[in-house]
Amino acid sequence: MALPKVKLSKSKKGRRRSHLALALVQIQPCPNCKRPKQPHAICRNCGYYAGREVVKAKE
Repeated sequence: MALPKVKLSKSKKGRRRSHLALALVQIQPCPNCKRPKQPHAICRNCGYYAGREVVKAKE
Protein backbone atom coordinates (compact mmCIF):
# COMPACT_ATOMS: atom_id res chain seq x y z
CA MET A 1 0.00 0.00 0.00
CA ALA A 2 1.35 3.43 -0.95
CA LEU A 3 2.21 5.94 1.76
CA PRO A 4 2.40 9.72 1.38
CA LYS A 5 5.94 11.13 1.29
CA VAL A 6 4.86 14.51 2.74
CA LYS A 7 2.21 15.31 5.32
CA LEU A 8 -0.95 16.81 3.81
CA SER A 9 -1.72 20.20 5.37
CA LYS A 10 -5.16 21.05 6.77
CA SER A 11 -5.75 23.71 4.12
CA LYS A 12 -4.83 21.36 1.27
CA LYS A 13 -7.14 18.68 2.68
CA GLY A 14 -9.91 21.27 3.11
CA ARG A 15 -9.57 22.48 -0.48
CA ARG A 16 -9.85 18.93 -1.76
CA ARG A 17 -13.01 18.35 0.31
CA SER A 18 -14.60 21.73 -0.47
CA HIS A 19 -17.17 20.21 -2.84
CA LEU A 20 -18.31 17.62 -0.27
CA ALA A 21 -20.44 20.08 1.72
CA LEU A 22 -24.15 19.28 1.98
CA ALA A 23 -26.46 21.45 -0.11
CA LEU A 24 -29.72 22.90 1.18
CA VAL A 25 -32.87 21.09 0.10
CA GLN A 26 -34.67 23.12 -2.56
CA ILE A 27 -38.40 23.71 -2.01
CA GLN A 28 -40.92 25.15 -4.44
CA PRO A 29 -44.73 25.46 -4.34
CA CYS A 30 -46.82 22.77 -6.01
CA PRO A 31 -48.53 24.25 -9.10
CA ASN A 32 -51.73 22.38 -8.25
CA CYS A 33 -52.25 22.84 -4.48
CA LYS A 34 -49.55 25.47 -3.69
CA ARG A 35 -48.11 23.38 -0.83
CA PRO A 36 -44.27 23.23 -0.61
CA LYS A 37 -42.58 20.27 -2.35
CA GLN A 38 -39.20 19.31 -3.76
CA PRO A 39 -38.66 19.95 -7.48
CA HIS A 40 -38.99 16.94 -9.82
CA ALA A 41 -40.96 15.00 -7.18
CA ILE A 42 -44.59 13.98 -6.74
CA CYS A 43 -46.53 16.28 -4.40
CA ARG A 44 -47.26 14.42 -1.15
CA ASN A 45 -50.41 16.45 -0.56
CA CYS A 46 -52.29 16.13 -3.88
CA GLY A 47 -50.35 13.42 -5.77
CA TYR A 48 -49.76 15.54 -8.88
CA TYR A 49 -46.60 15.62 -11.00
CA ALA A 50 -46.10 17.61 -14.24
CA GLY A 51 -49.74 18.74 -14.33
CA ARG A 52 -51.41 15.34 -13.97
CA GLU A 53 -52.41 13.07 -11.09
CA VAL A 54 -49.86 10.27 -10.70
CA VAL A 55 -50.80 8.91 -7.27
CA LYS A 56 -54.16 8.98 -5.51
CA ALA A 57 -53.98 11.46 -2.65
CA LYS A 58 -54.72 10.24 0.86
CA GLU A 59 -57.99 11.53 2.25
